[in-house]
Amino acid sequence: MADLLAPIQALWARLMAPLLLLPGNVRGSIYIMTAGIIFTAGSGFVKELGGEISVFQILLIRQATMTITVAPVIARNFPDALRTKSLPLQFVRVVFAMIAMVGSFLAIQHMPLADATALSFAKSLFVTIFAIVFLKEVAGLNRWSATLIGFGGVLVIVQPGAHGVDVYALYAVAGAAGAAMVSIIIRYLSQFDRSITILSYQALLVGAVMLPLGIYYWVWPTLLQWAMMLSIGLLSVAGQFCNIAGYRAGEASAVAPLDYARMVFAALIGFVLFLEAPSWSTIAGSCIIAATSLYALRSERRRARAGSAA
Repeated sequence: MADLLAPIQALWARLMAPLLLLPGNVRGSIYIMTAGIIFTAGSGFVKELGGEISVFQILLIRQATMTITVAPVIARNFPDALRTKSLPLQFVRVVFAMIAMVGSFLAIQHMPLADATALSFAKSLFVTIFAIVFLKEVAGLNRWSATLIGFGGVLVIVQPGAHGVDVYALYAVAGAAGAAMVSIIIRYLSQFDRSITILSYQALLVGAVMLPLGIYYWVWPTLLQWAMMLSIGLLSVAGQFCNIAGYRAGEASAVAPLDYARMVFAALIGFVLFLEAPSWSTIAGSCIIAATSLYALRSERRRARAGSAA
């Protein structure tokens, strides 16, 4: 197997050589932008499949593809990869991961792609709230104000009124909250569990939960639908790899703003493939969320620097 992978690894090293010569923040920005394109392409496939294939079936194939992709890494570290100091918390994390994935995929299938993407940015706002509540982080007035204004941006997109709220918008918000809770749990777990352990439980437990649901809602896919579902799994792995590489290469405050380029990519794909045009409320709300999230990030960075200096 190693002999087969050697030429691929050598080719990858040659392709990446020019990139390694660039400054860290430039490399990180390229990785984050690439991740945004990859994730948005995967969302486009999810939306395209939504008319005939269940969310649970898509997630089952996605998870199976991702698990097969990371299986060699898990196998090399087995059984140590499964040694955790908090098994109940691993299960809790999987529950919130399910909420995040099902909520976001349902929103993508039934809402304009730009709207679903804009509401996914509420994750950063929920992370702030959950970090204060569960991790006992201290937040100043600036951070609280930015978070509250950011949730105002969510309301601008959702537009609650006399006709009620779109249930799929609520799914999108629930998905963002679930993803934020996953981030908080991972931040806590990483203090005493290895990354490979967290990855292993994610791969195995989510797959185990999705198996009966995927079988129950199973519809036999066409060849094209098989290709799209497998692509969603591969794109998820590639996007996560680019995200990790981006934050490893550059400073978070420098590269994080580029994640909001996903809104542009989503609007373009939605317009070209699904004839969707983002509304002014979506544009305004996403700008409010992005601006307040970036303000909170810069404020947190200044506070960390002040603490280090002290």
